[in-house]
Amino acid sequence: MNHGASPRLPCSFTATTNRALYGTDGYHGWAQEFRLLRPDLPGFGQSGIPAGFEWSLPSLAAFVARVLDKAGVEAAHIIGAKTGGAIAMQFAADYPTRTRTLAVASGPASVIVASSRSNIPQRDRLGSAVSKEMVEYWNHMFATAPEEGAKGLRTALSKFDLARDGVLQRIKAPTLVITSDRSALQSVEKVRQYQLAIPNSRLAILNGDAYHIAAANADECVTNVLAFIKEARHRT
Repeated sequence: MNHGASPRLPCSFTATTNRALYGTDGYHGWAQEFRLLRPDLPGFGQSGIPAGFEWSLPSLAAFVARVLDKAGVEAAHIIGAKTGGAIAMQFAADYPTRTRTLAVASGPASVIVASSRSNIPQRDRLGSAVSKEMVEYWNHMFATAPEEGAKGLRTALSKFDLARDGVLQRIKAPTLVITSDRSALQSVEKVRQYQLAIPNSRLAILNGDAYHIAAANADECVTNVLAFIKEARHRT
């Protein structure tokens, strides 16, 4: 495949995870048709924290823009899951000419606290259908997350409201929002409320009780996003 001529598809991810997690089966579907860019957010994986970095969604969106600059990519299909979804929406609003399409999986548009239904850490995040081994892996990953990066992201997400701040209304790219029908993070109604504030957007509801559906329902997310991108490309 000639990556120099192929469409660009960067993904931004969520707090405490890094790009190594998404190099496995759940995301191999992207690379079959696109050049896949998977940046670690500042303070996670192999990304350091720039000197004087301001922890805010606009700054994190600008960080993604710099990743595209370094990769020589002018415009891309932008995908974000969980915290990465909020960053992706901010990016699409701030960099409309660089956003071909936008896909958000379980991304909050405002400050949200998940209602815990399980006494097993990470079970609500991943849902009841995942293996014990996957839950243990995510427990370990959160327990060993870099404190400085995690603290910074908590600061960036402590007061945001993308609808109140007019961010959602500024998004111009075709947008797909994905959620699960029994998420402990936010109800379908809450997700639909912010999705409707995004022009040219649609909502996909997957069956499941995980609130990190990009991890728990990876194949479904890949299928839905690829189909959405192909449809958007055919329209242009």
